Amino acid sequence: MLCSAAGEKSALLWSMRSYTLIRRLEGHQSSVVSCDFSPDSALLVTASYDACVIMWDPYTGEQLRTLRHVPLHSVLDYSSEVHTSEVHTSSLRSVCFSPEGLYLATVADDRLLRIWALELRSPVAFAPMTNGLCCMYFPHGGFIATGTRDGHVQFWTAPRVLSSLKHLCRKALRTFLTTYQVLALPIPRKLKEFLTYRTF
Repeated sequence: MLCSAAGEKSALLWSMRSYTLIRRLEGHQSSVVSCDFSPDSALLVTASYDACVIMWDPYTGEQLRTLRHVPLHSVLDYSSEVHTSEVHTSSLRSVCFSPEGLYLATVADDRLLRIWALELRSPVAFAPMTNGLCCMYFPHGGFIATGTRDGHVQFWTAPRVLSSLKHLCRKALRTFLTTYQVLALPIPRKLKEFLTYRTF
C-alpha cells in the first residue's frame, strides 16, 4: 500500500499490486502535506496546514484520533484564546513515526519540533527550530533529524522507550495481519480493539 499527499485536503491510498486507487482519506480542512505509515503498517498519519495530525486505519479508512497542533503558549496558558493567526503559524510541515511506533514527531511553522506520545495524545517534548520543513527518526530510535528551508539539517535526541511485551506482540502480528483479518479472529473484543489500535 502507498499513500500520496498532493496538496489537496485528502490523502490517496494506492494498491501496489494493481496500481489502482484504493480509497481517498478525507477529514482535513486544508492541504495534506505529509504522511507516514507506522512500522507495522497498521496505522497511517497525515499532517495538514489545518494544524492537525489525523491517525487512520489504512485498511478501513477509519479516523482513529486527531492530534491538534496548538501554539505552545496556549498549551501552557489555558486561559488564552487561540486566534486564527496563531493557528496559521502552527501549520504542519512534516510528521513521522518513531521506529517502535509509539511516538510521532511533527514540524510546524510555529518554529517547534514536537514529539507526541500516542498513548497520551499530547506532546511530551518540544525543541525550538527555525524554518522547519521535514523530520525523520533514526531507524534505531533515539535521534530525530530535521531539515530546514535554508538547507540545514539538525539532529535532536528523542525519548527512548522500552516497548511493552504486549505492544511488541501487537506489532509482530500486525506486520502480516490486516485489520479485517484481526477482526475475524475468534478472540475477545477488547483484544481485537487493542490489536487494531482502537486502544493503546
